[in-house]
Amino acid sequence: MKKLLNFKWLAVTCLLGVASVASAQKAPVADANPEAKIQAVQKLFAERFGNPPINVVRLTPYGLYEVQLGMDLVYTDEKVNFVLDGTLIDAKTRRDITRERQDSLAQMPFDQLPFELSFKQVRGDGSRKLAIFEDPNCGYCKQLRKAIDSINNVTIFTFPYPILSPDSTQKVRNVWCASDRAAAWDAWMLQNKVPATLDCDVPIDQMVALGQKLMVRGTPALFFADGSRVGGAIPKEDIEKRLQQAK
Repeated sequence: MKKLLNFKWLAVTCLLGVASVASAQKAPVADANPEAKIQAVQKLFAERFGNPPINVVRLTPYGLYEVQLGMDLVYTDEKVNFVLDGTLIDAKTRRDITRERQDSLAQMPFDQLPFELSFKQVRGDGSRKLAIFEDPNCGYCKQLRKAIDSINNVTIFTFPYPILSPDSTQKVRNVWCASDRAAAWDAWMLQNKVPATLDCDVPIDQMVALGQKLMVRGTPALFFADGSRVGGAIPKEDIEKRLQQAK
């Protein structure tokens, strides 16, 4: 998105503007024909930014228009005179509105995840479910693996997401071709044991495309059975709590 826009509000200006919106706590005045206004905003935005691939334009409760461009969200006024290309924060609650919206748009029912692009590890009765997108060269992913190593009664679906380096792709390939993928992955992530160099058909492109579709912008990313998700290496206690809530 950064290449599509030729200007960007200064960070301070953005925050002040957001604070003003949040502090006002007023819903936008109902328009007689809101759909026509949305279409007008989309037309103006397309004209001013060279017809970028706009998915949809929505009026937000904050009085701004949310423009979805693939996996990115930007915000504009009804005249498209100003554009916020960044994070929209609710100044009162400090909530990251942009991240919440992106997570909501990227939600997928847990049982609809393409598990053929993952490998499974069952611990104990396996009653609780957790899916994790990880890059083998991600330090935070290794921290997460250590945190969850003692969690029991869970089924973990690991979705390899090689996005950090060409070496990430090779490591994923070697693990995917191993006779025991889960064991090879844990050996690398927990013990730094480099997986043996192997060769087989590996759906690397599909793995990366899935992460992009789900707007996984970094690793690790955790998906729970209730459809909730968390980005980053959260503590074991938080994972246990979410697993229980998601049952």
